[in-house]
Amino acid sequence: MGTVTTHVLDTARGCPASGVDVVLERLGATVAAVAAGRTDADGRVDGLGPDRLAAGDYRLRFATAAYFADLGVPALYPEVVVVFSLSDPGQHYHLPLLLGPFSYSTYRGS
Repeated sequence: MGTVTTHVLDTARGCPASGVDVVLERLGATVAAVAAGRTDADGRVDGLGPDRLAAGDYRLRFATAAYFADLGVPALYPEVVVVFSLSDPGQHYHLPLLLGPFSYSTYRGS
């Protein structure tokens, strides 16, 4: 399991959001892609990137437009971007996304 994991739940449908492309990027003077994945049938991307990341600022980009288009559902947000600070490289960072066609929220999970 990597340092960063995520889980996407479709709150409008009450089920995991499978097939959402996710990119993890390191922020700094330049933006560098660290890893990419796609949510599985349970809405999870278990390991994004290496087992250990350096402290710093990162972002997760969720490609939500394609997910909702595949469902035939109009949606407001074509992409959700979550920027976060990884302060302790020894910890696991689980960042779930609760997603609806017209809203989203996120939190640090366990």
